[in-house]
Amino acid sequence: MARRGADFVGTMAVQDRHRFETGPLERYMAGHVAGFVGPLTVEQFRGGQSNPTYKLTDGGGRQYVLRRKPPGKLLPSAHAVDREFRIIAALNRTDVPTPRAYALCEDDAIVGTAFYIMEFCDGRVLWDPLLPEVPREGRAAIYEAKVDTLARLHKADWQALGLADFGRPGSYVVRQISRWGKQYKASETEPIEAMDRLLEWLPANAPQTDDTTIVHGDYRLDNMIFHKSEPRVLAVIDWEISTLGDPLAELSYLCMMYRVPEAQGGIAGIDLAALGIPDERQLVQWYCNRTGRALPPNWDYYMAYNLFRVACIRQGVYARSLDGTASNRLAGESGKLVRPNAELAWSIAQQLGAS
Repeated sequence: MARRGADFVGTMAVQDRHRFETGPLERYMAGHVAGFVGPLTVEQFRGGQSNPTYKLTDGGGRQYVLRRKPPGKLLPSAHAVDREFRIIAALNRTDVPTPRAYALCEDDAIVGTAFYIMEFCDGRVLWDPLLPEVPREGRAAIYEAKVDTLARLHKADWQALGLADFGRPGSYVVRQISRWGKQYKASETEPIEAMDRLLEWLPANAPQTDDTTIVHGDYRLDNMIFHKSEPRVLAVIDWEISTLGDPLAELSYLCMMYRVPEAQGGIAGIDLAALGIPDERQLVQWYCNRTGRALPPNWDYYMAYNLFRVACIRQGVYARSLDGTASNRLAGESGKLVRPNAELAWSIAQQLGAS
């Protein structure tokens, strides 16, 4: 579910808690990034709730992006910049639009935590799913482009790309519930009955499927960089929680905005036809046409699962805001949406027979 507002757009001065000395980084890049010349100018992107993200400009005007683990105590398996780098580098060899991967550094002595450097893609990030900055007649093409890109990702041959150990085929949803449930409990700040009920009901009713593809894990509009004037995706970004998994779990995540009220970042209840925006059925049909997949009878289960998952992620962001390690100054707002997301997920589960 995309976030709206100028608070996530562009760059700013590097925040004190995310500042580092540029000298060691200049020396590292001189030895690991072809064509780099010093000196280095560093800005911080306003977005990037999880991993602090920086725009680098070298002495020749060439621009790069650096993604690093945040400082401080971190949840187990979170902030996996090494996995981000690996998947981007692998997908550089496919037709899935990704930034060029330059270098991964796991030496904390350079900027304080592990990081990687990739290409800066000069395009536009569309934060609002209602696309107010796009003319009405051009909005459907933006939606079709993001579905087409998702289909390309799900058709990528993960075995041929050397990613057979990037995740475990099968039982994806059950494993995700376990993972995010543990992280939720590790960052829990108040009891939420709907979350406790979902932690029991979701794994007991999970779909049994062995259909496996590469999944991005957070595939949504604002994790894509579009061409400045064309409805074309230049790059998909923020691959931190990518793995091998169930493609329909990812498709339903993309469609989740259709079920969520506008106050929670969704577009439910809005007259989409008047805005020239395709509805959930059209989005799904485009995907099925491009991949040859069909929707299962338990499609709504996937919606409940994804709302639960988003609640867990938002709880983690909120917890980081409390201990001062969150990248964005508005991360504390995530805490307000945990309960509504959980309660909406539980209401869908109840419609499916949960009690």
